[in-house]
Amino acid sequence: MNTNSKSDSYAAAGVDITAGYKAVELMKTHIARTFVNGKTSEIGGFGGLFDLDLTGINKPVLVSGTDGVGTKLKLAFLMDKHDTVGIDCVAMCVNDIICCGAKPLFFLDYIACGKNYPEKIAQIVSGVAEGCVQSGAALIGGETAEMPGFYPVDEYDLAGFSVGVADKDRIIDNSTMQEGDVIIALPSSGVHSNGFSLVRKVFDVENSDITSPVEELGGKSIGETLLTPTKIYVKPVLKLIEGVKVKGISHITGGGFYENIPRSIPKGLGALINKNDIRVLPIFKLISQKGNISERDMFNTFNMGVGMSIVISENDVDKALSILINCGEDAYVIGKIIKSDEGVTIC
Repeated sequence: MNTNSKSDSYAAAGVDITAGYKAVELMKTHIARTFVNGKTSEIGGFGGLFDLDLTGINKPVLVSGTDGVGTKLKLAFLMDKHDTVGIDCVAMCVNDIICCGAKPLFFLDYIACGKNYPEKIAQIVSGVAEGCVQSGAALIGGETAEMPGFYPVDEYDLAGFSVGVADKDRIIDNSTMQEGDVIIALPSSGVHSNGFSLVRKVFDVENSDITSPVEELGGKSIGETLLTPTKIYVKPVLKLIEGVKVKGISHITGGGFYENIPRSIPKGLGALINKNDIRVLPIFKLISQKGNISERDMFNTFNMGVGMSIVISENDVDKALSILINCGEDAYVIGKIIKSDEGVTIC
């Protein structure tokens, strides 16, 4: 840790640069967990280095994704729990780039805070590191910015980005998708990281008890349930791609079914979703009831228990389900591809 660099004037303005050095030291153990072949730099330099191994990739294409955690962070502040939102941050990025079949290589985070509490920053980074471990990506760098007067002293924002690689000839597109193809669902772990402005309004989280057990949630509290981290689908999807021809993947984020599923479907085709087949999680039923939210608005805002949808040939359904189940995913069929210009039909 740098003990020579200290500015009393900067500290008087609200920025303690020595806290930043301490935070880096505290997070190094977590970062070490994310080591993968290719990571060549230590945290603390001006740039994160990664030695790209292109063995077996004929036409490499770099694929990137960036995102934040959004107002779900308000739940972390209220619950004073900061070791899971980093998983959300990684998940929102790597789940996007896996949709075209890219393998995540590395991740960088950005934390902006009102005051740098090193232990809290280390907790946040521990979640980022866990997300990187789950996705097989290296955490090669990041930035912590102390911004007094811009953020409240006990609050922060968290964002990041990931870079992956795919072989150009094997990138997943929708060029072979056709009528009769089947849509498989990968279950979500909860609300994930979207729709929290509405969720916070429904439960009035700033003014309500969110720590007491709720029967409808299996005895878990509202706060605990909502803070459940976003599921990361990288490893099971990569395994699936090895075994069957995947024609399209959608990460169900903000905009729910109606916005995200059509993004992987070509013009002239649509998705017919069997509503009765969707395994809706209890938290979504509670949100709908408590907020008096219409069914269409629910499906147009939340993942409803489906974190990712995958389109494959009808002939590959059994094999695909077997691969995913062997990877620990309780995958199941929710619909099929039809001729339509409606995007998504839920019935």
